[in-house]
Amino acid sequence: MAGGAETSGRMSAIDLQEASDAVLVVSISRYRADALAEAYRRHAGAVFGLARRLLRDLTLAEEIVQEVFLRLWNDPEKFDPDRGTLRSYLLAQCHGRSVDLLRAETARRRREQTDLRRTAEGGYDLEHEVVDLSVAEHVKAAVAALPVGERQAIELAYLGGHTYREVAVLLGEPEGTVKSRIRAGLRRLRTELQSAGMGFEA
Repeated sequence: MAGGAETSGRMSAIDLQEASDAVLVVSISRYRADALAEAYRRHAGAVFGLARRLLRDLTLAEEIVQEVFLRLWNDPEKFDPDRGTLRSYLLAQCHGRSVDLLRAETARRRREQTDLRRTAEGGYDLEHEVVDLSVAEHVKAAVAALPVGERQAIELAYLGGHTYREVAVLLGEPEGTVKSRIRAGLRRLRTELQSAGMGFEA
């Protein structure tokens, strides 16, 4: 790799700042954390920008950046300076991982929608009633009477159209907690609407 002779001694922080990307990768392969930090300083902004555009999610984009540079630390030999620049290599890694994540998110959403349909078919179907009757005063009153956590989760999931994961992020709660609150809230709504003579079956 070009620049190998330049790394024969212990390079200083100033040397690293002036070194080529290829030399930085050589130093990274020798477990120089400061070399990784310099590569991060140079290229993390571009990697984050691409991840943010692809994913449209700040937290996920930050996770991708961390993963891309962790891969560089663990497998620096995968970078070949003869095939392109370090930035191009890192952006390609970012693009590939972001696409994988988007596909996983799409599959997760489909599974979640299937789960909702199965729940409805199993006799626990209040989702459509809540949506269809959300403008009615008695339904608004029933929703307003729910505990705050349950009400917020239901409003975001069924009236706001968010997935369980999105609701969890918006509320800053674990996804499992959000699901439990939604189920508990829907049970309360069922009981309240039955008491109001809405005719929903248990």
